[in-house]
Amino acid sequence: MMDFSAAKGPKLTLDEGSVLDIGACIIEGNNLAPGSAVPDDGDPRISHSVEGFLFTCGPDHIRHPEPMSGAYEGKRYPLHGSFASHPAKILWTKFENGNAECRADIDVVTAERRTARLERLWQIDGATGEVSLVDRLVNTSIEAMPVFLMYHMNIGGKWFDNGTRLAGQMLDNGGFPWTFGEEGGDIFCVPAQDKGEDWAEISLGPIAAIGGKTLRVRFGTDTLPFLQVWRNQRAPAHVLGIEPVSHRWVSRAELEEAGEFNILQPGEARNFMLNFAFV
Repeated sequence: MMDFSAAKGPKLTLDEGSVLDIGACIIEGNNLAPGSAVPDDGDPRISHSVEGFLFTCGPDHIRHPEPMSGAYEGKRYPLHGSFASHPAKILWTKFENGNAECRADIDVVTAERRTARLERLWQIDGATGEVSLVDRLVNTSIEAMPVFLMYHMNIGGKWFDNGTRLAGQMLDNGGFPWTFGEEGGDIFCVPAQDKGEDWAEISLGPIAAIGGKTLRVRFGTDTLPFLQVWRNQRAPAHVLGIEPVSHRWVSRAELEEAGEFNILQPGEARNFMLNFAFV
């Protein structure tokens, strides 16, 4: 893990061994990552990643395993896709004028033996404390490939109290308590923003344990047009996830039948953007 922080904002660790995802996210001395309070589905590729504050799901599959077809019939896409456990090649890390920046390439082999490259740029604004992520996914294989992506931002539920709420334009009535839905846990997936709007925003707070700050998450809706939120308080789990995602929550077969696959031709690229701050 690599320490990554700026003059203001969270103190992060970035995982060079797995897509340069975020491990720890420390605010006011508290690490908001869920750690072992996140469910373990038994896949060693992602066991440590899902315990962190942010991990990346894709690029060949998102969510839980589903059957593959064609030459791979009888096999299943891996849990959360193939990104996890692919190491990052750090191109540069800069700490200048209070700001922080880290640029890396991650070469990925998918479940279908295609290749892709994730060109990842992390930045922290030292004046505002805002963390920004710009990802460029390139199809480096010789055949077209459908691309999927989801950012899982996992926060330990132990930090919340009865005053902590989710708020956003895409939510019913503009927001509701973090303990939404069924007792013990629930999940929903909704369109992230009205058509024609480039960015969506959701917030979670106030969080008394970090001085009453609120987590504000923004993401580009051109390539992440949906927002999934889930929580699990079934012991020993105690976690809430904010998850900008490229596709709605239905099976791969239904997405394909509806013509909703996002196809990248050889050499083509697709950008994904997300930022967050504690305000």
